[in-house]
Amino acid sequence: MSPTPQCIAITPGEPAGIGADLLIQLVQQPQTQKLIAIADPDLLQQRARQLDLPLTLVPHEPSQRPAVTPVAQLAIVPESLPSPATAGQLDPANAAYVLACLRRAISGCQAGEFAALVTGPVHKGIINDAGLPFTGHTEYLAELTGTARVVMLLSAPGLRVALATTHLPLRAVADSITRAQLTTTLTILDQDLRRRFGIARPRISVLGLNPHAGEGGHLGQEEIEIIIPVINELREAGMDLTGPLSADTAFNPRQLEQTDVFLAMYHDQGLPVLKHHAFGQAVNVTLGLPIIRTSVDHGTALELAGKGQAQTSSLEAAIATAVEMANLS
Repeated sequence: MSPTPQCIAITPGEPAGIGADLLIQLVQQPQTQKLIAIADPDLLQQRARQLDLPLTLVPHEPSQRPAVTPVAQLAIVPESLPSPATAGQLDPANAAYVLACLRRAISGCQAGEFAALVTGPVHKGIINDAGLPFTGHTEYLAELTGTARVVMLLSAPGLRVALATTHLPLRAVADSITRAQLTTTLTILDQDLRRRFGIARPRISVLGLNPHAGEGGHLGQEEIEIIIPVINELREAGMDLTGPLSADTAFNPRQLEQTDVFLAMYHDQGLPVLKHHAFGQAVNVTLGLPIIRTSVDHGTALELAGKGQAQTSSLEAAIATAVEMANLS
């Protein structure tokens, strides 16, 4: 098999959500990159009829050279749904299908069949309800690629925010931030901003864990015992690091001008700022992987599925970022 690494694999995610809608709506416009859906063909055709949009599915042929895809046509690698999906109605019977699509996409990226993976939104709760351990795309991708540590990055025009911890209960966050963990996170962040985004010397602003970055130890010791020593050590090794900064004042215009990426200590410390700044335009990127993976910045939006009201802007941005990272443009 001759690989076609110019192709971008797309997994629509939760079959009851808007992932299928977004993909169908997207291909109603000309695409400069060949997109390969890894999904159930019947699901896509049924949803296209529900949206009253034309859609032609053609089998993905890895040996063929990528070509401009006609409007309303999509190449597909078929994965079968165990149970017919209804827009807006979650079904635990289809949880394994979501993970099967991801596994096929990841193996294709690892084999050089695809240049990158773009993922649609999944519903973590229904996957867990089905008895399948799953905390999120980020952790699952790390597990399947055998990657010890990855970093979640959200990127939007004018702002990037990475996370030191991802999908954890708040009470577990402080114990998860160690010197070794933070050192690895910052190292991956620095290396992949150079390697994937072409930033020669990334300027990283590191947020504190506690209010007011610990207030000199009066509001917590993590800054003194963990964050500051790591920053100092890596700064001496050549990284451009600032911090720890108080999260409530870090995202000011002056600091934004001096920063390529902010490192937040936990999920809801940094992402509300980014999503307020650019909801629907942001891209979720997993750094540290041996493959390129980007994703939309929103959830399954079950209430919009099948109604033609979903906006494709984040999917478009995720594809554009994948193209940029894979040097396909």
